[in-house]
Amino acid sequence: MIRHIAMLVLAFLYVVSPNPPLAEEAKTAWPLQTNEWYQYSVSLLGIPAGTGTLQARHEMPPLGQPRLRLMSTAQSNDFISLFFPVNNLVDSTLDADTLLPQHFIFQRREGNDHEDFDVTFHHGTQEVTIVKDGKLSTMPISSDTHGPLSFLYYVRNLQRLDPGRSIPLHVHHDKKNYEIEVKVEEIEELSGPWGEVEAIRFEAVMPFRGIFANQGSFHFWLTNDHSRVPLMMQAKVIVGSVKAVLEGWTP
Repeated sequence: MIRHIAMLVLAFLYVVSPNPPLAEEAKTAWPLQTNEWYQYSVSLLGIPAGTGTLQARHEMPPLGQPRLRLMSTAQSNDFISLFFPVNNLVDSTLDADTLLPQHFIFQRREGNDHEDFDVTFHHGTQEVTIVKDGKLSTMPISSDTHGPLSFLYYVRNLQRLDPGRSIPLHVHHDKKNYEIEVKVEEIEELSGPWGEVEAIRFEAVMPFRGIFANQGSFHFWLTNDHSRVPLMMQAKVIVGSVKAVLEGWTP
């Protein structure tokens, strides 16, 4: 049950292939002009369960192209930690032009389950190199494959997010390749710690079970403006629902 909380925060704070117009569209409207940091309160069945953070910053390596660095954390609160502590970290770098992932590290600490992933994306040769718990392996991927964080930033960057639009994506996570679909559902008023704003509601359709165990989909909301701030995520799990709500941020 608590595993669902950690994985949902990861995915929130994480197409058939995009055609050329979609790829070009994603290069021209990148909303992140400065560094940003968001903190989320996570609840299960309305009960506080933990916190999550999402951070992004631009980097210019001494040698190489500009890149975007994303970091996400998920941590259970003191009560939940008494019987199932969660302390997860994702650290990912993206190409600043294409928003495709170059590398990500996932440190999973959930109860007695400790796993470490180190994944390097080779889009030119269409493969990933994976080091999981010290063991090296490779897997084929498509040239437009995203990671569990980069897909959110890719969607945020799209210019046209009109209700009814469907965005197919390839995502690699946990030594598996998935095809998911992000549907733009509605534009609606949403109230929270940020006040009342106009937001875009999305449904992410997952054609598999196991990561979310939530009947194949979850919802998330972005502000309907140039910033596309991730406001909230909500999903059904076996015992009810889990929600992550933005509570603190650095503009």
